[in-house]
Amino acid sequence: MKRSAIKREVDLQILGDWVSEGARVLDLGCGRGIFLEYLRQTKHTWGVGVDNQIDKVNGCIKRGVSVYQGDIEQALRQFPDGFFDWVLCSRTIQELSRPQDIIHASLRVGKRFAVGFANHGYWRNRLHLLWHGRRIINEVFPEGWGESRRLNPIAVGDFEDFCAREGLTITRRAYLRGDWHTPCKFLPGLFAGYVLYEISRPQVPSAESPLS
Repeated sequence: MKRSAIKREVDLQILGDWVSEGARVLDLGCGRGIFLEYLRQTKHTWGVGVDNQIDKVNGCIKRGVSVYQGDIEQALRQFPDGFFDWVLCSRTIQELSRPQDIIHASLRVGKRFAVGFANHGYWRNRLHLLWHGRRIINEVFPEGWGESRRLNPIAVGDFEDFCAREGLTITRRAYLRGDWHTPCKFLPGLFAGYVLYEISRPQVPSAESPLS
């Protein structure tokens, strides 16, 4: 099975389980709308996708999925605070220029933010760089630097340090081994090939009324 198909299956299984019944969902980098269609059919959600590729936007339209064609940052500006229950960003965040801005904007318009990405700190990537002195080319990273699109690979440690620094709460996480199926229960920074997180802003306790 190709990695794209495995990734889609993982999203359906894990993120599909996380998203609540009847939720309002925004999918950043939605592709052809397969995941939003699945959520609509299984969880009765209302969803909007964002993608900048016209062929993928057309795929959404054929599925009856509402879609915004264009830049993710611009799309996020169109929605008021707390408009969505979930904002999803699966295997898209590594292609963004300033991902921290997108994460914060997503947590403005959504109550929860779910992100999935290939762990660049996976042991095979580390070993290849150590042994050959250059970036690995494989099914996950199939192109050399000169022909690839903008890419900002992320490691488990990078992302978790970012969340701690920015005061974001990791409420759920899923670490998967190199096959992207089997749970990784030991040293995920080294042995997890694909990871998913649910992020939220910490709840600020409301001030108690003074005693009369």
